[in-house]
Parts: sequence; structure tokens; C-alpha cells
Amino acid sequence: MQWKKCTRIGIIVASVFFLAASFSAGVWYGNSRRPASERVLNVSGQNATQQFSNVDFNLFWDVWSRLEEKFVDKKKIDRQKMAFGAISGLVSSLKDPYTEFFPPAESQQFQEDIKGSFGGIGAEIGMKKSIVTIIAPLKGNPAEKAGLRAGDKIFKIDDTVTSDLNLEEAVRLIRGEPGTAVRLTVMRDSFDRAKEYKITREIIKVQIIDTEKKPGGIFVIKLHHFTETAAGEFRNAVQQFLDSHSQKLILDLRNDPGGYLTVATDIGSWFSGPGEIIARERYGDGKEDQYRSSGYQILQKVPTVVLVNEGSASASEIVAGALRDLNGTKLIGTKTFGKGSVQEVINLPQNSSMKVTIAKWLTPKGLEIDGKGLEPDIKVEIPADRELKPGEDPVMDKGMEVLQKM
Repeated sequence: MQWKKCTRIGIIVASVFFLAASFSAGVWYGNSRRPASERVLNVSGQNATQQFSNVDFNLFWDVWSRLEEKFVDKKKIDRQKMAFGAISGLVSSLKDPYTEFFPPAESQQFQEDIKGSFGGIGAEIGMKKSIVTIIAPLKGNPAEKAGLRAGDKIFKIDDTVTSDLNLEEAVRLIRGEPGTAVRLTVMRDSFDRAKEYKITREIIKVQIIDTEKKPGGIFVIKLHHFTETAAGEFRNAVQQFLDSHSQKLILDLRNDPGGYLTVATDIGSWFSGPGEIIARERYGDGKEDQYRSSGYQILQKVPTVVLVNEGSASASEIVAGALRDLNGTKLIGTKTFGKGSVQEVINLPQNSSMKVTIAKWLTPKGLEIDGKGLEPDIKVEIPADRELKPGEDPVMDKGMEVLQKM
């Protein structure tokens, strides 16, 4: 009887164990088959909206849940930072250097930068082939005084390597309190190896226009930047041209990084008739906005050449392209930078924001500028290893030569 009792107890224990094991296996199997998003608890907004129902986010949540489960240093797991990091990765996957996501701190700094003055080196910075590049040093500012040139590639900012930075991160590191210094490690085509420049930041002063009367009835308007006040200053320059009784014009857009499209349209209006297209703005859905001339046209029949280089970007390229398309104006110098896109700043929840490219600029004849630039009609290249003497300017000389034959 005792043996039968023990056997019965053993059978009961084995049955309970089997049921428990089966239940555990079922729980494990069921859990493994659950959508990955359900395995990450206490996170809101996990379910995709209807418009994204054909996109499988399971891998994303699977990675998230495995990080929370397996990552060794649990104190470093900050869910909000993980979410912001994921959004940044989403935006950067588009491979557009001007489309960026800003978490709260970066968003606040960006908003302050576009509203007011700041300390910096006085150079327009862009991305070219994923490398932080000087578009143009602004005249009279620290970058120009230190010897930086358009096309210089920035490999390090202080001790930070730029290969992993987006454009806004690079700009934020270069900017700082006036009077403080920043070290830039720069590579130029003429350098055997990278060179370090130590530059003291200043409050940036933007010079808009210079004018000069040249021999042979030639007048030069040098436009440094398409700022808000540039349209009015260009009007004054046109009056100076008329008062000088010159007959021919050089429009110098070298190292002009651009600015406002409306200003570019206004300046283009001096060279065109009423209603002529100065620029076209094409959106992702194929729709276009057209920016048309106000028809000032005082300079439309004036023999003109435009000087450009790799530092001519954005609004400079719009004006140069418009004058060539509309009037057959010759571009002289080197290929322009190729920055022809439009960005919109969108304020987002949680004090974050995003800058997104919404359109691309085209010349009146439909030539796309972005990433391509404008090839000059007359190429004048200065060897990278050649240092020009004071007052020497082969591109200006070529412009005067061409005008003298017109």
C-alpha cells in the first residue's frame, strides 16, 4: 500500500511539473510570437497610423526591446533620448544635408541663431560630398583674415572629427562667444597635408555691396550677400552706375553664399522685363512656383558679364542663371557651389523642431542647380598652389577683356 501511495504521489508531481513546463513553454512561445511593440511596455504612440500600415515596424521594436533586455549598463537607457535618436536617424536616412531634426536643446539654439546676432568666424558653411566645406568666407570677417578660402574642407573642429557631424552640429561647434577661439583642421587641394587654423570668433559683420569704376567705361558691382537690405543697397549701386556714365557692367558674385530668394528676384528685375521668370521653385509633387521680374529693366540692355566661383551659392546662382537664360549673359570664372534647395522650419511637440527641404530651385529654362552648380561660359582657373599678388585678379581681368569686345 505504501508503494502504491508513493507511486500515486509521484504521478501527481510529474503531472504538475509537466503542466507547469507546458504552460511556461506556451507563455514563452506566445511571448515570442507577440508583436515586438507589445514587448516594450509603458511607451505611448507605438501603433502605426493607418497611412503607414503597410510598413513593418516590428524590427524597430524588436531591437528596442532587446536593448532594454540585454544592454549591460541599464543606467544609460534613456527612453526619450532613444526616441530622439531614432527620429534623427530617420531624418538623416534621406541623405539630404539640409534636412535635420533638432531635439529640444538644439532646437532652441537654432531658433536663437536665425533670429539674432552671434559669435562666429564669418564664413558660410555647407556640405559637399558629405564633407563640411567652406562655401564662402565673408569679407572683412575672421575666416577671411585667417586665410580660409571657398572650397576648404574642414576635417576637425577643435578636437571633434567632422565626419560624423551633420551641418547644424558643425555650425554649432564653430560658433561661440565673441573673443573665444576655435581651431579648424582644414584640407585644401594645394595642401600636402591638413593645416590647422586658430580663429578668434567675433560678432559677424556682413558687408553687402562694393562698387568701383574701371577704365573703358566699365563699372563693377560686387555683391557679397543677399541679405534683407541687399535689394535697397543694389538700387543705390545702380544709381551710382548711372551717375558714373559708364556703359558696361561687371556683376561680381564670387564668394557670395546667397540669401533671400525675394532679394534675388528683385535684383534680377533690373536685368529683365515685366513678368519674366527669374526663378522656378519645384516641389516634390511636381508643382511649381514661379518668381517673376518686377520689370525695372534699366540694366537689361547694358553689356554685362557675371563673375562666379565655387563660393557662389544659392541666390547668387539664381541671379547668375537667370541673367544667362534671359539675356545670354556670360558667366566667367569657375563652377558654382550648387546649393539650390529650399528649407522650411517646422516646430514639433516636446520643444523639438525639424528643418526639411521642401523644394528645389531651377533657372528660368529649367536647369536644376542643387548638387550640380552652374558651369561658367568662360572658365578662368587659378592654380591652387599659386598665390596671387596684391591687386592681381585674373577673373576680373578676363571680365574686362570680354566686355571691351562687346
